[in-house]
Amino acid sequence: MGIKSFQGPREEVKKEYKAPILVEDYMTKNLITFKPEQSVLEVMELFIKHRISGGPVVDDMGNLVGIISEADCMKQISESRYFNMPILEKNVEHFMTKDVETIRNDVSIFDAASQFYKGHRRRFPVVEDGRLVGQISRKDIVKAALRLSGQNW
Repeated sequence: MGIKSFQGPREEVKKEYKAPILVEDYMTKNLITFKPEQSVLEVMELFIKHRISGGPVVDDMGNLVGIISEADCMKQISESRYFNMPILEKNVEHFMTKDVETIRNDVSIFDAASQFYKGHRRRFPVVEDGRLVGQISRKDIVKAALRLSGQNW
C-alpha cells in the first residue's frame, strides 16, 4: 500500500513573469543622426551605406530639430530634374520635416502600436525632455509583440 500524504492538496505556485512592455525596452538607442547643415547628397549616401530610409536631425546639444527621410530626398531629386539642373548641394535643413511627431520612452508598446496605426508612420523618434534618446519603428513593435505573445497583458 502506498504512503498517503497528510499535507492536503498543494497550492499551485504561479510564476509571474514581468515582461518589459515600454518603448525604452525595445527602441534603438545607437542611431545614425544628421545635422541641419549636412548636404542632402551626403545624407543620401549614408542612407545607402547604412541601409536606412530616414533618420533624426539633431542640433549640437542633441535636441531633436527635425527628421529627414527618403521621401524628403525625392523632393530634391524631383526639383533638380524639373529645373534641368544637377542635384544641388542644399542642406538637410532645407528639406527636413520640422514638425516631427515623437513618442516618449515611458509609453507602453501597446500605446505606441496605436500611435503607429493612427499616424501611418514608419518610425518615431523617442525623446526625453526634448533630447533624442532613441527611435522606435513598426518592426520593433512587432518584435515586442512576438516576444510577449505567450504572456497575458
